[in-house]
Amino acid sequence: MPALFEPFKLKDVTLRNRIAVPPMCQYTAQDGLINDWHRVHLAGLARGGAGLVIVEATAVSPEGRITPGCTGLWTDQQARAFVPVVEAIKAAGAVPGIQIAHAGRKASANVPWEGDDHIAVDDARGWQTIAPSAVPFGAHLSKPPQAMTLQDIARVRADFVAAARRARDAGFEWLELHFAHGYLAQSFFSVHSNQRDDLYGGSLQNRSRFLLETLAAVREVWPEHLPLTARFGVIEYDGRDNETLAESIELAKGFKQRGLDLLSVSVGFSTPTASIPWAPAFLAPIAERVRREAGLPVASAWGIGTPELAERVLQDRQLDLVMVGRAHLADPHWTYKAARALGVERASWTLPASYAHWLERYEAA
Repeated sequence: MPALFEPFKLKDVTLRNRIAVPPMCQYTAQDGLINDWHRVHLAGLARGGAGLVIVEATAVSPEGRITPGCTGLWTDQQARAFVPVVEAIKAAGAVPGIQIAHAGRKASANVPWEGDDHIAVDDARGWQTIAPSAVPFGAHLSKPPQAMTLQDIARVRADFVAAARRARDAGFEWLELHFAHGYLAQSFFSVHSNQRDDLYGGSLQNRSRFLLETLAAVREVWPEHLPLTARFGVIEYDGRDNETLAESIELAKGFKQRGLDLLSVSVGFSTPTASIPWAPAFLAPIAERVRREAGLPVASAWGIGTPELAERVLQDRQLDLVMVGRAHLADPHWTYKAARALGVERASWTLPASYAHWLERYEAA
């Protein structure tokens, strides 16, 4: 059996294979509330055969949305709307996961196909953004954020906890904290965005504090038998990569000590001047170092779009789980195609019986 199709057990959850659909924002919610688009989209991805389907970055508060179209978990009504999605994912044989997030200084933006830039100050659709320091991201996201007070920090941490409770009560079995991509948590860690001179800025210990405190607080309410994971940008490609990666590994060790079960390794995206070496699976060797030195299972995305490449990074023990995103948008039955490509007998087992029946008949004809 190819490594890609071996089960993956984490806590009391077992994925039927090592293929995960990562969070991919759809920007089609209304006031944080999901609709028929999300229900059909996510159920379809689960029917394709992946072991894990993670719902898109879901804001813990209205101010935490990337755009006005982002999903939310700051109300019980929003949580109840997710219940049918959870049930559909499980019915299709996948594990239902969700990523909870706060966009920080990158919030209040137009959806990507309408500019991907900050909503104009005089546009009523926008809102005041917050961040560790009043430092704008720059480029297309130039609106200065408001520097967070200690009260703001405590409030946002409580928002993450409340969202985790709602995710738990909605039936999700895998929780991912979005600590990456220049959003709020990443911006506390990054020297590009954090200019504080209090307990939350300056030293590595201080820049890590918000992330570690938030993780620990969520760990208190998230069931111990279910996986608690995070996506984190361990490298920026900004000219100080060795230092950033070493600091990130120290933070990952802190994550593990506070109960994190898996780290999804990504890029920081904290500065628009970064020079990212885009290539297939370019983060896999970096993830392997995090895995080895921090002692955590790891996943990653970015350019893992072919079955052969996904199999290789698992065989080489660079990753424990592969995140296949855009390839699933192009073909929701990517897992079935991967099984056939890797010579798995009766590859149609990855599909619902109503699909597999016809495919088996066709293949046998």
